[in-house]
Amino acid sequence: MTLAELLLPEYDQEMEATRRVLERLPEDKFGWKPHDKSFSMGDLASHIVNGISWTDTTMNQPQFDLATASMEEMTKAAKSRAELLSWFDRNVKSARAALNKPDADYNVPWTLKHGEKVFFTLPRYTCVRSFCLNHIVHHRAQLGVYLRMNNVPVPGVYGPSADEM
Repeated sequence: MTLAELLLPEYDQEMEATRRVLERLPEDKFGWKPHDKSFSMGDLASHIVNGISWTDTTMNQPQFDLATASMEEMTKAAKSRAELLSWFDRNVKSARAALNKPDADYNVPWTLKHGEKVFFTLPRYTCVRSFCLNHIVHHRAQLGVYLRMNNVPVPGVYGPSADEM
């Protein structure tokens, strides 16, 4: 099996679970924050959706320079659940296509930097698994806690949740 053939089923499973969580977001709670230093619920959900597009960048560019990146594009926040899910669907489709590459493309080094400061250079495969996929899963779990704290039923991710039992 190729790396893409191994990775794509996991990607699909994680994106399906992520969409189920995003579908539960109450629009009237988009501004809710558990702490002053935390993302608001809407900003956290938007960060997850924006983060999915990093997969496309990782697989199709040799680096990402935060110094020249559009912060407006990186931090845009959805105004509604419908807008969020539309962005999500678009980004998932684009990222999935970017993952459908030969193994050699996964071994190409990829760099995250800010101007001259390099944060890391790793094979694309490692970046996709950690910087992209694991990062999305991490924030999805945070969003599940936000839902729980607002008495919104949490969907099952790797099996039924307490709300689905």
